[in-house]
Amino acid sequence: MIRVDVIIKDKSWNRYLKKPEKYFNKRLGLINKKITYFKKKKFNFSIMLAGNFETKRLNNYFRKKNKTTDVLSFPYNHIDEQRNLIKKKNKLYLGDVILNLYKIKKNKKESFYDNLDKIWIHGLLHLLGHAHEKNKDYKKMNKEEKKFFSVVTRLNDK
Repeated sequence: MIRVDVIIKDKSWNRYLKKPEKYFNKRLGLINKKITYFKKKKFNFSIMLAGNFETKRLNNYFRKKNKTTDVLSFPYNHIDEQRNLIKKKNKLYLGDVILNLYKIKKNKKESFYDNLDKIWIHGLLHLLGHAHEKNKDYKKMNKEEKKFFSVVTRLNDK
């Protein structure tokens, strides 16, 4: 089972998510039911709901990129160790995902909530040890993103 704690850093998120912890945990509940790998696990992570200022500051500090971005992921352990622990441990703190409201809102090709779900799922997959530097890794991660998204997207249609 995967659970999330939510921290609101930018109050503008309140216009879009009245109860953010409920929003994310409801989606994670579906993932927990449909993706059997998580049934015997107890994973936890945090999501920070931020804006341009916070994501730019963190991106610059940790990645030396002085620009804002839509999502940042900070696995609790080094990525190779994280992958290993995910396989071996049944209880694990995965790390932190930072979401930028203004980048998510900017995408007009799809609904705000569909885009939000794609972005936080992308961040979660990084915490689960996925990467996309190499083409084969990109394809594998993209496949996982689509699988997770197909599970949660039904909630956005209601």
